Amino acid sequence: MAEQGVLVRRIEQATPADREREVDGLRAFAILGVVLGHWIVTGVSAGADHWQTDSPLRRLPDFAPVTWLLQPLAVFFLVGGYVGARSYAHATHYRSWARRRMIRLGRPIAALLAVWTVLMALLADFVPGGTLHTLGKLVLSPLWFVLVYAGLTLLTPPVVRLGRAGPPLALAVVAAVDLTRFAADGPAALGWVDVLAGWLVPYSLGVLWAGPHRARIERLGGPLLVVGALGCAALIRWCGYPVSMVGVPGQAISNLNPPTLAAVAFGLAQCGLALLVRAPLRRALSRHPRTWAAVALVNLSAMTVFLWHQSAMLATTSIGIGLGGLPGLGTAPDGLPWVAARIGWMPVFAAVLLALWTVFHRWEAGGGRSRGSSTAGRSSRE
Repeated sequence: MAEQGVLVRRIEQATPADREREVDGLRAFAILGVVLGHWIVTGVSAGADHWQTDSPLRRLPDFAPVTWLLQPLAVFFLVGGYVGARSYAHATHYRSWARRRMIRLGRPIAALLAVWTVLMALLADFVPGGTLHTLGKLVLSPLWFVLVYAGLTLLTPPVVRLGRAGPPLALAVVAAVDLTRFAADGPAALGWVDVLAGWLVPYSLGVLWAGPHRARIERLGGPLLVVGALGCAALIRWCGYPVSMVGVPGQAISNLNPPTLAAVAFGLAQCGLALLVRAPLRRALSRHPRTWAAVALVNLSAMTVFLWHQSAMLATTSIGIGLGGLPGLGTAPDGLPWVAARIGWMPVFAAVLLALWTVFHRWEAGGGRSRGSSTAGRSSRE
């Protein structure tokens, strides 16, 4: 406890007075929200001859509205656009700026791929191919998010030049793609255009937030929340979009894979809420040093937390399967008791993730020793 107190004081003392703590708070919320969401809706069980995945949402359709709390990706892209634009505004050369940011994203990916490549090679002679496929799919699934984020980061200069036209233009592309796919019976593959266009909506909104229109964007918090929420509700009620904001096995349409117009409208509502809470969040993080220290540490290695959270769940699940299956662990997600039991396993998942973070966060920080003070000392544009 004494060491924790020292770390908290170091982080607080090293935090610049003009640090935008609310930006870090929103990013930490988004990352941890996705992690908790994945842990709740992803079930892994032994199956007949290999490990397989399932979701409690498939058997609990009334549980779908809970996913509105478990899919805060738009907030991460909002903050990503803000941070990317702030960083680029202080860059001298695009190439060096882009290289630095891609290296920062690439280091934790390289660590994940290196470890799991070796692990899969070792398991190949002892584990059924179907199980290896399940493991690989779950471990690699977070990479789509990082790759989209990297692509949007590289597009920051043209997004900055688009200015206020950025969000409506990206939104129009998503609407056109959905109309073509669903109303005109167009090719399903066209939906993958929305993987970039859909997340470009909150990203470009974040870019605007970082620019000369900042005050105007912040005043849009309420309208974005209302219009986005009503738009999402209307699309679900009258246009046949799913209620769930995450993919559900067996469902004909996924709001997330690729993003639909309903998911983008939902994301706009989330962005509006984020803009509304920014001021009270900043005050709260300024008044509570321990909370701020936790937020600062998450931001130091947000990608490490995100990339390794499925590995933490799989490591714990393997023990449950080895014991023949335990409630919420290594058993089929067949109802509310499973969900309740799974929530009870969250502290164990978190402890395993913390152990993995202890080993691998140095890769994201650059390979050297990471210090709490260095986290707080970074500006919000990094």
